[in-house]
Amino acid sequence: MPKSATDKRHFIVVGALVAIATALMYLLLDAALPLPVQASLEALTVDELIGWHMFIIAFLFSLIVVFTLYSIVVFRKRSDDDSEGEHFEGNSTLEIVWTVLPLILVVVFSFYGINTLTTVTKAEPDELPIKVVGRQWSWTFEYEEGFISPELVMPLNQRVRLEMTSPDVIHSFWVPEMRVKQDLVPGQETVLRITPILVGEYKLRCAEMCGMNHWSMLAPVRVVEQAEYDQWIAEQVAAQADTLAQADDTQATE
Repeated sequence: MPKSATDKRHFIVVGALVAIATALMYLLLDAALPLPVQASLEALTVDELIGWHMFIIAFLFSLIVVFTLYSIVVFRKRSDDDSEGEHFEGNSTLEIVWTVLPLILVVVFSFYGINTLTTVTKAEPDELPIKVVGRQWSWTFEYEEGFISPELVMPLNQRVRLEMTSPDVIHSFWVPEMRVKQDLVPGQETVLRITPILVGEYKLRCAEMCGMNHWSMLAPVRVVEQAEYDQWIAEQVAAQADTLAQADDTQATE
């Protein structure tokens, strides 16, 4: 290998090593930081953005570490070499490149992030509204049929609009498999949209420290087929009607 630090062959070798290290680091990050299953349409969009971020992290880490280790190993001072190190001036082209490229990356990822946010928050026709109330330390869900349930049930492939409020402190709606998250702010209504794409049972967590029992602020979440959802709605409406009828009978006898 030539001793001159300006020989282009060094850059070819380092470039190949950076590519290899980037691939290995990306695979390592993917294995060490696995994401939950993708249970919503929004998860696909968010995970794509996360994947590109992971790639850039792997590339920048490899770029710095490979150049550093390569320089330490190849250009180290030998025990039998008493000569002075090679003198060379700065490289204007390289300085321009490492200034302009990061700027371009920042701009590109800014637009990418804005587009991702727009995609997961945009309103669509025929959304299913569900009112969500988060309070210390429980969740309740009111459906458009008028009943309230302690569990969130959503039909498959139906975009759901969660209209969320809090009567006490700030809470945060977070189902990891859905990827999206939204704070519940006292005194105002916040909205979160989810399109479930995977049937299953999940767990809603509060992701904002909200008091001593914050850890226990959980609620079941179920994604079911449309037919099962319709049946569940009918059962809940019937149960509510029975409860109201019993209450009326009780008042009448009193």
